Amino acid sequence: MAMTSTQVKQQQSGMAGTGTGWPRRNSQNAAAAATTTSAFDSKYPVPAAAINRIINLYPLTNYTFGTKEPLFEKDPSVPARFQRMRDEFERIGMRRSVEGVLLVHEHGLPHVLLLQLGTTFFKLPGGELNPGEDEVEGLKRLLTETLGRQDGVKQDWLIEDIIGNWWRPNFEPPQYPYIPPHITKPKEHKRLFLVQLQEKAFFAVPKNYKLVAAPLFELYDNSQGYGPIISSLPQALCRFQFIYM
Repeated sequence: MAMTSTQVKQQQSGMAGTGTGWPRRNSQNAAAAATTTSAFDSKYPVPAAAINRIINLYPLTNYTFGTKEPLFEKDPSVPARFQRMRDEFERIGMRRSVEGVLLVHEHGLPHVLLLQLGTTFFKLPGGELNPGEDEVEGLKRLLTETLGRQDGVKQDWLIEDIIGNWWRPNFEPPQYPYIPPHITKPKEHKRLFLVQLQEKAFFAVPKNYKLVAAPLFELYDNSQGYGPIISSLPQALCRFQFIYM
């Protein structure tokens, strides 16, 4: 027999009082859950800034670019690079490296500043950390070595947030945003940081590189052109709210 709407409401009220139905909940359970939630929130508060992250993007035309002496890689070839990594792994363990993501905007679209070597190779500014070196201080050092001005004016770098972790499981090119389950000793850990640029700045670019501004839409799903790390930046950055200054 079909129930009237009044009978349905009465039955639902009865279920709520006796703790039957789904989800099974009574007033005592609800009170306990509220108490637990309140205790958890008070013990582990979530800062509002962690939920709504705002990043200011300034126009590309705000920045001035000059040149300086070439900056060469430590290794003359890819095999030599992995041989050095192998030698260092035996002495000091896993390599730690950091890279900075520098953002500007052009025509109201966010762009990433990339170093271009030749016609097809792109990289983020950064590099290897020294043994025991702090990640943030090491990234500031590397950014200054790569793009810092040479006229004696100190350049401040504001390291905003971590936006990615990549691991190299073997002495080979592939890197992954996770440690494969069968790997117990990854050979390199690369951490990506978002860098909040100042409103205006001067960048000195090594003569053997070009500094290019690549729009996020060009990087997205384009690992063939930029590699897996750079092409994943649109996903890594989508949690930020960009303010176009």
